[in-house]
Amino acid sequence: MYTWNIDPVLLNLGPIEIRYYGVLFALGLLGAYSVGRQLSKKKKLSLDLLDTLGVYLIIGLVLGARFGHIVFYELDYYLANPELILQIWKGGLASHGAAIGVLVAYALFLWRNKKVKFFDYADVLAVGAAIPTATIRLGNFFNSEIVGRPTDSDWGVVFSRVDGVLRHPSQLYEFGMGTILFFIMLYAWMKLNKKVKPGFFFGLFFVVYFAMRFTVEFFKEYPLHEGFFNLTTGQMLSLPFFLIGVGTLAWTQRKKN
Repeated sequence: MYTWNIDPVLLNLGPIEIRYYGVLFALGLLGAYSVGRQLSKKKKLSLDLLDTLGVYLIIGLVLGARFGHIVFYELDYYLANPELILQIWKGGLASHGAAIGVLVAYALFLWRNKKVKFFDYADVLAVGAAIPTATIRLGNFFNSEIVGRPTDSDWGVVFSRVDGVLRHPSQLYEFGMGTILFFIMLYAWMKLNKKVKPGFFFGLFFVVYFAMRFTVEFFKEYPLHEGFFNLTTGQMLSLPFFLIGVGTLAWTQRKKN
């Protein structure tokens, strides 16, 4: 058993608060960009277009993740407290909303750059995308949010800022999940990049990430939907994304060159 009671604020600079969450969020995006840049060089893709795409994706990710969290998880709370909607540095970002926001932003980028094929950058970015999925959940751990269900396991954590209940550290499970996913994607890229057709890594990311996400939801303290096989909201949202990944793999890898 471990008691977690760390202050989520890393530094206080007068009116400005620098939180662990914000630092880890930024590091995750920087890591994803760095990986995307290196792989884009190897594929001889335009780095200028990658930089432009990065702006689209960051805006889409933040807006999608924030509004996804609001709509999917705490709509009533934020309708009652609209002044809190913009306070993303305190957490409250949904990965499913982020996925939707990123896809919409990528579609807008392609619409403005019609010579770019969908999987040119999608495959490259899929490898690095695993990094922020890990670091953001570590930020959730520092914020003592998205806590797990009660447990009597030896590795349980008491989040003193939440309650005195021993819980699964589900944020750390997702941090480990994202780390494993990154190495799976990187290994697959090194071994299969020249053997598979475009779209493989995009589809692989969706299949592996959302399968893992579905699994880790069993340890989260979220309400269950009795009319939907006692699944959590996160599990219900993961299913269509998982199927998108399966469909992408099936369609792109069977398609003739």
